Amino acid sequence: MSTQESALVRQHPRTLSRQFLLFARNFLRYPKLLGSLVPSSPFLVKHLLSFIDWERARVVVEYGPGVGTITQEILKRIRPDATLVAIELNPEFVDFLQNEIFDPRLRVVYGSAADVRRILRALNLPQADYIISGIPYTTLPDGVRRSVVRESHHVLHPQGAFLVYQFTRTVLPYLRPTFATVRQDFKLLNILPARIFYCTP
Repeated sequence: MSTQESALVRQHPRTLSRQFLLFARNFLRYPKLLGSLVPSSPFLVKHLLSFIDWERARVVVEYGPGVGTITQEILKRIRPDATLVAIELNPEFVDFLQNEIFDPRLRVVYGSAADVRRILRALNLPQADYIISGIPYTTLPDGVRRSVVRESHHVLHPQGAFLVYQFTRTVLPYLRPTFATVRQDFKLLNILPARIFYCTP
């Protein structure tokens, strides 16, 4: 069985409709937590994930998986022996992911990205090879921004990378003093053009 086939995800139209409605409802209730009315476009997802060396990625962490738009694509690409840790602060999204995606490589955790060090330790996992973050840094308090960036740097493998996609440059002043290199990219084909920051320790 291929890695792609091993990710058992319900993708019938009813589930896709539920994904969109759940995402939209939560955006209206918690706009500061999501930052966008719709999930990331396939163009953004494909471009974002092209930065990852999937053969080397044994532990991948995703901050703010939402309804699993990127989560599902990661599971199609990671190795059979890899682990994906999805850290989500919205309990509705946590329930949705746990009930819709059935893959032994996925660990859905209810919690904050600022606690990534504790979460990985609790899962008995080593450093992360890649961290992918879509949480809206624009709406986070200054202390939380610093904590997320600092803790992400701490848990990254020396050859790992922190991938951040945003609609603004708010996170950039926090990334530059923390990471050795910060490369920037831009993707127009998304509802709200997205900025991508590729950071290495």
